[in-house]
Amino acid sequence: MATFGLIEYQDASPQVRAIYDDIMATRKTDWINNFWKAIAHDPALLKRTWESIKQIMAPGALDPLTKELIYIAVSVTNNCNYCIASHTVSARNKGMTDAMFAELQAVVGIANETNRLSSGYQVEIDDAFKTPLKG
Repeated sequence: MATFGLIEYQDASPQVRAIYDDIMATRKTDWINNFWKAIAHDPALLKRTWESIKQIMAPGALDPLTKELIYIAVSVTNNCNYCIASHTVSARNKGMTDAMFAELQAVVGIANETNRLSSGYQVEIDDAFKTPLKG
């Protein structure tokens, strides 16, 4: 159960309903998922989070499926079951296959393992890896 419960559409303030309406219109859906309902107790947080998600997850230099795969990977690492579930569905809707999901989990697993090893062994960064990105 969510800490403060969930704010359903019919119980939402006009400010929260406006954000819910934007979420549904942007996502082309007729429902609001529990994440948004849970954080709607703080309308400023709801608005800020939705605006950030809407901007960052929009098509850009990375395609929408790649963004969803990254979101899943970070969610696995952070142990966020809700985000793993919701973004797995979103990634499937954008074309992720079972093989892609399995390979993603393998990459997440090995990245976490080698990250810990590198940190534990306090490995210095090679000079070749210190070159800045070309802007």
